[in-house]
Amino acid sequence: DVGYGKTEVAIRAAFKVVQEGKQVAVLVPTTVLAQQHFDTFRKRMAAFPVTIEMLSRFRSPREQKLILERLQSGAVDILVGTHRLLSKDVQFHNLGMVVVDEEQRFGVRHKERLKQLRSDVDSLTLTATPIPRTLHMAMAGLRDLSIIDTPPEDRVPIKTYVVPFDENLVREAILREINRGGQVYVVHNRVQSIYSFASRLQELVPEAGFIVGHGQLDEKDLERVMLQFFEGEADVLVCTTIIESGLDIPRANTIIIDDATNYGLAQLYQLRGRVGRSTQRAYAYLLYHPGKRITGDAQQRLEAIQEATELGAGFRIAMRDLEIRGTGNLLGPEQAGHIGAVGFDLYTRLLAQAVEERKAEQTRMLKNEMRRQRSQGVQQTEQLRRAAATMLPSGAPSDGGPITPIQLVTLDLPLTAYLPTDYISDDTLRLRVYQKLAQAATTQDILYLRAELRDRFGPIPEPAEHLLLWLQFKVLAQRAGVPSIATSEDEITIRLPSNGFIDRAALQRQFNDGSVRIGPQFARVNRRVVGPEWAATVRSILETLGRPT
Repeated sequence: DVGYGKTEVAIRAAFKVVQEGKQVAVLVPTTVLAQQHFDTFRKRMAAFPVTIEMLSRFRSPREQKLILERLQSGAVDILVGTHRLLSKDVQFHNLGMVVVDEEQRFGVRHKERLKQLRSDVDSLTLTATPIPRTLHMAMAGLRDLSIIDTPPEDRVPIKTYVVPFDENLVREAILREINRGGQVYVVHNRVQSIYSFASRLQELVPEAGFIVGHGQLDEKDLERVMLQFFEGEADVLVCTTIIESGLDIPRANTIIIDDATNYGLAQLYQLRGRVGRSTQRAYAYLLYHPGKRITGDAQQRLEAIQEATELGAGFRIAMRDLEIRGTGNLLGPEQAGHIGAVGFDLYTRLLAQAVEERKAEQTRMLKNEMRRQRSQGVQQTEQLRRAAATMLPSGAPSDGGPITPIQLVTLDLPLTAYLPTDYISDDTLRLRVYQKLAQAATTQDILYLRAELRDRFGPIPEPAEHLLLWLQFKVLAQRAGVPSIATSEDEITIRLPSNGFIDRAALQRQFNDGSVRIGPQFARVNRRVVGPEWAATVRSILETLGRPT
């Protein structure tokens, strides 16, 4: 989340890569953040022989040329930079890892350009609010997802107010902050009117010292402005969204965002995250102009940001963004937007199958390499064995054989199945459990998950038990090749597999009490006859169909 220590993770990962003799590229969206990361990396690695350089417009053309020459020769270990890193003249000697900070600020083409530099480059993405496309890729298994849940010690939530623009409120907010020795950000995202807006604020609060910063300033002027504010020479920084990305000034603990309806949800969350980075209580004021029309989406964004005030709300914000904007297109450049509802479930399953097949292919390659080494009398390395173990997907054949295609199953069961909020109250944790349940591929997986739920959260409530039962039916139906199970008032209809031999007569003899009718295409369970035992009957049919003939 915002201010949770993502940069520290990047520093440690970069250090390990450099120790292996490779180079690291750190891509950031703004020159201000590039300078901050450059200073942080150098400070943390000062005791080690690691050469760190920066490419941004804060560097002169002569300095940039020298850095590029040293980079190509391998004399530079870590290069921090803005989009300048994506230029064709930037050539690495031996690139090992790319770190993309504030990932939501980059387009797909920017990130793909970095991947093209080397096919075997590792990628570490840092963001408090992943864009819908990236979040869905992680949920689908295309990317590994790691969440830092623990806030820094003594961190307190930011008080957030969504209020109409009021000069008295603005004056009071600024004075309250500077009277306790703090500093204030005022975000006004129109360069054309930013100076007149700053003059208006100066008249409103003559006691405070104001400076103005925006992206169209000359690089030296922008550097000077940011340095002045960082060193406490001004009380209020009137700026554009140039401060949005990762800026870390612990003394600044009030932010006022003018015309907040014009910003995206992740943008508002990132801007608010510039304050509250110390033990002091921080304040965020999201101002809107009453006479201006507010769209439905803008209203939803303001409501979401006001609701998500607890520590660690970034992941929830990203999930809300996913709901409002859609998942985007995993196969194209769109990072948001709704995929047509028809076929989406099938698409997701095909994607999961492709991921499993790719993992199995990597496993086969590693096993073949180990066999080759064994035949040559070369001892297997521990590293190779570990890699094989981590790449073997759950449910994959141990011999690296072909993956069984994922059977699309449609289930309509008389069950109310979910994880109640009073059972798992934390949104992020509940989402993780749902993700884990969705990945269950065998009945054994479901038994383990039931034991884990009971152990971690106590006795399992009925809706959660229903969810486990629903998953069990899904797994059994997939194994049996059953495409669908439908429910009506009187019966439960199981569509029989279209391929393979089914001994319908033997199946009918198993249920000679009239509770089940076996036809050419369907098995129909009479709910009036079986009553509450319908689940056991359906399970019995699926298990029989799933047995090898």
